[in-house]
Amino acid sequence: MPAHTPVTAATPATAENKTWVLIDLPPGHRPIGLKWVFKLKRDEQGAVVKHKARIVAKGYIQRQGIDYDEVFAPVARMESVRMLLAVTAQRGWLVHHMDVKSAFLNGELKEEVYVRQPPGFVAAGHEGKVLRLKKALYGLRQAPRAWNAKLDNSLRELGFTSYKDGHHGHQVSVADSWPGHPGPLPGLMGY
Repeated sequence: MPAHTPVTAATPATAENKTWVLIDLPPGHRPIGLKWVFKLKRDEQGAVVKHKARIVAKGYIQRQGIDYDEVFAPVARMESVRMLLAVTAQRGWLVHHMDVKSAFLNGELKEEVYVRQPPGFVAAGHEGKVLRLKKALYGLRQAPRAWNAKLDNSLRELGFTSYKDGHHGHQVSVADSWPGHPGPLPGLMGY
């Protein structure tokens, strides 16, 4: 394998994020398997511009009530996006877009989740050990909920307040002020 491949790049990212710790499997627990998912990123002409690798948990074997409790996580609805854009256009506000790289890997887990070591990256001399996840991985049933909880807490720490429309299930977060922005700053947490 070449010195720097998508696989060798993905593994340090999870280590730097303190995603897991290597331990002996506690009695009464079973580890979840991991797999690599490979993807080619292409430009507008179809030429390959990037090789991507992602480690994914085989979450389809997880059992509700044993491996996880809640999985619900809100997603943005087009009605929410349109409503927020209409309000910002009417009031002349600026629209900023943000994408969080490897978002799910930031979600902190409340449950005890154990996974096998990634294929091709088993720690020498520790072949029988497993990884206890501290943060979510793609593929876990509770990963979307864990990420949403982390994002929600971070926005609250920044001064955003959440307002829910119970009829349509929309949620908008608003900060009373923001450096360099006059007046309230709406942010879509659209559900």
